[in-house]
Amino acid sequence: MGTRDTKLKRTTKEIFNQLKAGTVSLEYLNEIRKDNRKSVQTALTAYLKREEKQKMEILKYDEMTRFEKEIWAKGFEKIAGVDEVGRGPLAGPVVSAAVILPKAYKILGLNDSKQLSDKKRSQLYEEIQKYAVAIGIGIASVEEIDMFNIYHATKLAMQRAIDDLPVSCDYLCIDAMELDVNIPQLSVIKGDARSVSIAAASIIAKQTRDQMMRDYAKQFPGYGFEKNAGYGTRMHLEALHQFGVTPIHRKSFAPVKNLL
Repeated sequence: MGTRDTKLKRTTKEIFNQLKAGTVSLEYLNEIRKDNRKSVQTALTAYLKREEKQKMEILKYDEMTRFEKEIWAKGFEKIAGVDEVGRGPLAGPVVSAAVILPKAYKILGLNDSKQLSDKKRSQLYEEIQKYAVAIGIGIASVEEIDMFNIYHATKLAMQRAIDDLPVSCDYLCIDAMELDVNIPQLSVIKGDARSVSIAAASIIAKQTRDQMMRDYAKQFPGYGFEKNAGYGTRMHLEALHQFGVTPIHRKSFAPVKNLL
């Protein structure tokens, strides 16, 4: 009789909405577990999976803040994660981002931008834009890449991203690079998968560069820049031979240089 009364009190719609709204009490879960309606049990299973996924994301976030926590413990407050995108493509600039994340808010799901789906990366990009303390963008042009080489152009883009921050940072976490700046810094190998600050920077940089390459695709159709972001895919290489070198191609890179 008690189970029947519970069903009368809670419609399936009410249960779905409650589970969808977020974390519920253990008492409520125990009540739902006794409900023998298949749709309710399906909703409960989905809820428990979401909760487990969130717990894992929280654990990963905490693990990925170990560098930041060590730096905060030394008295530094504004840590800028710095990363770049676009060292390997045959076309387009190299783009860097510097991101200062808040201490109090966790942007769950942060990871190396290359490991994320387009949808997840886009969602995280919007969340970073909303909650980050500060974001800076730095770009090194194709001409600068050809003039200085990609390594030095990358450092130039990173420096510009730091300079573009609307607030000053007092520490840098950089993905596998060291910069000639008067700011304490830590170079982290594979930092975009090990530091939340660097991961956030990698996402901002990739989303920014991908949009630039989509814009270039309209200006230079046929190369597939909207899909390959300037990397040397088969379609891109075939287009190079068919249509020739564009102003945004890196003329110092062998496949392009060979066509000049």
